[in-house]
Amino acid sequence: MNSPVLIRDTAGLLPVALSGERLADLQAYVLRNRFLPVPPSEDNFVGDGDYLAIGTEFLGHFIELGGLRAHEKVLDVGCGIGRMAVPLTQFLDQAKARYVGFDPASAGIQWCTRNISSVYPNFRFAHLDVANSLYNPEGYIRGNEVALPFASGAFDFAIMTSVITHLPADEIGPYFQEIARLLGKGGRLFVSAFVMVQDRNPDAKPRIDFKRAGEGPAWFADEKEPMMAVAFDDGFIESALQAAGFELAVKRLGHWRGGSNSLHYQDFFVALKTNAEVT
Repeated sequence: MNSPVLIRDTAGLLPVALSGERLADLQAYVLRNRFLPVPPSEDNFVGDGDYLAIGTEFLGHFIELGGLRAHEKVLDVGCGIGRMAVPLTQFLDQAKARYVGFDPASAGIQWCTRNISSVYPNFRFAHLDVANSLYNPEGYIRGNEVALPFASGAFDFAIMTSVITHLPADEIGPYFQEIARLLGKGGRLFVSAFVMVQDRNPDAKPRIDFKRAGEGPAWFADEKEPMMAVAFDDGFIESALQAAGFELAVKRLGHWRGGSNSLHYQDFFVALKTNAEVT
């Protein structure tokens, strides 16, 4: 028996810019575009799977679930080696939109600058020397002190895909607070995560076997390398978003835990910036 896909809509989002056949046509166009840059497999450190296909799938989620529009200013926290950015070059308006990506892995930033910014000048990438035991263990900035060099309200849409799946619990709130500062009122934050729900299907076979770390709220897949994959207690992410000045707009569970017909692997959150100032 499939477990239900949880959908919560507690805050209103603007109507989506593309959906149905028009969105599918855009995604098909991206996948057919043989001129788009794709890093060689030996340089791709952002996980298994088809680089362009995964990014194109997320482009659809950003538009359909997050309400991303072609003229908006996008902040990609943990942009890796541009897996989300490459498909976005085919949607964001080159004259009106702006994209900025940060990552602690300098090799990915160098590749993105050479292969994406050189063709799409409205796409910028920067190295953020923030410490992370998996991707940047010698980083200068502590993860719970992260600050980005932009004015408050500078962005409309923020992305954190497969980012908090590699962060300790005490860094989640500071990241959300900094992103809330950078989003204008009505801005959206798209987050992918692993959530340990209480009503999980007992017959399901999860793709990842998480074990609780101490008293929680974090769960680790690998005790020797805890940041390899991190899950959180159900409700922890919602509380951190609310404390940062967000209202939850969408929560959808993925099929990583098994026994689900969800169309995506990780769990998704879309949060709406509702306060003009973060307190």
